[in-house]
Amino acid sequence: MSIARFWRETPRRYNLGGSKCTNCGTVYFPPRSVCPQCTHHRQSIEKMVRSQLSGEGEVLSYTVVHEPAEGFEMQVPYVLALVKTPEGPVLTGQVVDVRPGEVRIGLKVRATFRKLREEGKSGVIHYGYKFSPVEETNGGLPARGPPVPAPESLERPRSAAGA
Repeated sequence: MSIARFWRETPRRYNLGGSKCTNCGTVYFPPRSVCPQCTHHRQSIEKMVRSQLSGEGEVLSYTVVHEPAEGFEMQVPYVLALVKTPEGPVLTGQVVDVRPGEVRIGLKVRATFRKLREEGKSGVIHYGYKFSPVEETNGGLPARGPPVPAPESLERPRSAAGA
């Protein structure tokens, strides 16, 4: 992503700024200028307003990444989740501050702003949102679901020669 594009997207990356259709009430993230829910879409023209997401949410689904995308090699294993916000939009984000085996569907999370990556040799640091667990009534710790196996416990496929 170019530096110019990154800075244009700053309001949504740093503030979780979305948009809301004043015609039907649907909230979008990232923001939209036209509401796809409204009949013939013309009903929402000039009726979209800025909307601030709370940053609160609940894990709908997740995966533990063991083979990282470029630039994330030092973070494996990490959890990538779909997070449903109370306002309606579902966001994709990394879940941090918790071991992968402690993440579960239904886990309450809150957006936190963290370093995402550095831009090559220029050293420009990109920040954005990730999600961290919200303390629950389970002794101040996130409630636990079924564990996800740690990478060292996963069996690697063996070749036909048994090597």
